[in-house]
Amino acid sequence: MIRVVLADDQPLVRAGFAMILDAEEDIAVVGQADDGAAALELIARVRPDVVLMDIRMPWMDGLEATRRIAGDPGLVDVRVLILTTFELDEYVFDALRAGAGGFLVKHTQPADLVRAVRELASGEALLSPSVTRRLIAEFVAHPQRPSVVPSGLERLTGREREVVALVALGMTNDEIAAELVVSPATARTHVGRAKMKLHARDRAQLVVFAYQSGLVVP
Repeated sequence: MIRVVLADDQPLVRAGFAMILDAEEDIAVVGQADDGAAALELIARVRPDVVLMDIRMPWMDGLEATRRIAGDPGLVDVRVLILTTFELDEYVFDALRAGAGGFLVKHTQPADLVRAVRELASGEALLSPSVTRRLIAEFVAHPQRPSVVPSGLERLTGREREVVALVALGMTNDEIAAELVVSPATARTHVGRAKMKLHARDRAQLVVFAYQSGLVVP
């Protein structure tokens, strides 16, 4: 069962998402909060698998709440899915740096919401091509931003570097497998080893690492 917490200051948004998610046999909404501080208290108590986090909330915004979740060793398995009104939100880059695993626009279709929760719970990142373009633009404009993960290209094998570069291009494991002529299981293993060596929480941080380390050049 995938346990989900909803953090949004709009009751109607929370109610709508809760109705959609609770209708699924493998997903359960285990709590709701209307600001970042309340969300942190709730998350520490119920330890969900996925948090749907709005960025703009009173008292403590979703960006700071995400940063605290990512920095808490006790919440290492909690995945944060940022809710935004517009896909190219001004906080996209900072939220990824803070530890978000992906983005979802609030007006998304119910089926896409359910799929997003399942994918994030399984360890995948949710980065659409337009969000990836936004990341590249940010790196071009601010090349000296601090790294999300420690510099460590030397820790990766040649094949792992190839895989991380393909992840940075937005490829799925199946697409990486086809590109490198290996099995999807092998591609998944390489991605997992790269995340472990770079201390990356998810694929989103591998994308950030690829650009900040110079492995991929915009």
